[in-house]
Amino acid sequence: MPELPEVETVRRGLSPVMEGRVIERLEVNRPDLRFPFPDRFRERVEGTTITRMGRRAKFLVTELSSGEALIMHLGMSGRFTVNNAPTADFHHDPGTNPAHDHVVFHMEGGATVTYNDPRRFGFMELWPMDDIETYPRVKDLGPEPLSNHFNAAYLDQVFAGKAAPIKAALLDQSVIAGLGNIYVCEALFRSGISPRRKAASVTGVRNTRLAPAINDVIAEAIAAGGSSISDFASTSGELGYFQKQFSVYDREGELCEVCSTPIKRIVQSGRSTFFCSSCQR
Repeated sequence: MPELPEVETVRRGLSPVMEGRVIERLEVNRPDLRFPFPDRFRERVEGTTITRMGRRAKFLVTELSSGEALIMHLGMSGRFTVNNAPTADFHHDPGTNPAHDHVVFHMEGGATVTYNDPRRFGFMELWPMDDIETYPRVKDLGPEPLSNHFNAAYLDQVFAGKAAPIKAALLDQSVIAGLGNIYVCEALFRSGISPRRKAASVTGVRNTRLAPAINDVIAEAIAAGGSSISDFASTSGELGYFQKQFSVYDREGELCEVCSTPIKRIVQSGRSTFFCSSCQR
């Protein structure tokens, strides 16, 4: 599932053709994705202006001139593709099957934005923008990396008394919003913290290493256009390339770049965890 850097990459790709533009026509080619589309979805979106393309954690939050927010999630395989060519010159993204083009935004200025999702685990919902903090999928989220509220002192506070492994605590979206398996593994490696360590024991100097490691990993991944290890591609169809910088993720058996110890893989809460047993304590 795309994590914060991949969703931010998509937001940045959509913004130039959608922000400040009217949605002149909306094609909705099926009644549902993961969930049914909102009532009168086409009528409520068509003709509105996108006043801001935002993001919260792994959600795209598109502010409409109607006062509603169009909240979109990519699920496992969702992909937005931007095409600026006239319809007659349109060439479909070779990485997608047009049978799975479920929603098409026809934007002021001639661009089309196509949402393609073979597995249909993504979704689109509408919610009043002035009440967005009560939207059920974001109201309990923690602060995001790179935000003013995220730092070592915050980690000291939220880890206190937590018996869960630090890996599980970092994947808890109510603790930190937007982090997923890839970037947690990489941040724990950079900060020298074992994924098996209890969260309550990650205090003080460990958090002074962990907080900036998380921020650095996220910032570098955004700069690299995210990680493409499954279905993810940007709105131009290009793959992210942060996976070329992985130190531990998906490198089981390969030698640690620091100490040459083979990278290990364990399963925690049903998820693969990759780490160096020598560098991470």
